[in-house]
Amino acid sequence: MVSPKEIMQHYVIDPQDSYFVNGVPPIESVVVVAYDPLWPDIYSILASKIKNKLGSHVLKIDHVGSTAVPGLAAKPVIDIDLTVADATDEKTYVLALESLGYKLIVREPRFHGHRLFHYDNPRVNLHIFTQDTPETIRHVLFRDWLRQSKKDCQLYADVKLDAIKGCSLDIQQYHENKSKVVREIYQKIFKHLGYI
Repeated sequence: MVSPKEIMQHYVIDPQDSYFVNGVPPIESVVVVAYDPLWPDIYSILASKIKNKLGSHVLKIDHVGSTAVPGLAAKPVIDIDLTVADATDEKTYVLALESLGYKLIVREPRFHGHRLFHYDNPRVNLHIFTQDTPETIRHVLFRDWLRQSKKDCQLYADVKLDAIKGCSLDIQQYHENKSKVVREIYQKIFKHLGYI
């Protein structure tokens, strides 16, 4: 069972925790576009293929990130969280995902076993985590909060459009520029849940 304390802990990426599998991937332009109502359908197709390929190894799969929030402007990248029994047990999923066209980009062993895969068309970030991971819970909490709070959804949309200014080729800077508001929204969520 994951505790509220674990869920509230913001993970700070340490470069020593991250390992690019085949060198640093090409730099991608960072753009924020209007919400596309096709995004949920695209996710459903992708999720179905993953579940069919991995079978019982899929413990949970979720559409997360801004493309999972109706009406929210977003980077045109579908974020998917895939929970498996043990993310370090790559033989249970890597070859299967590669056969679907996914490429393993990053290993972050100390970040709940996180593995990041890219899919090019449509553009997807597929995140693999070990079960009972606070990060996947956080992602769903954030998504669901934005789905029901029009005020915070608009706040987040505004900060993203502002955050992208001057960093169209720097994804880390983009995330840093919006981190204060992200944390403020999380604080509202945690307070609403009675965690604080």
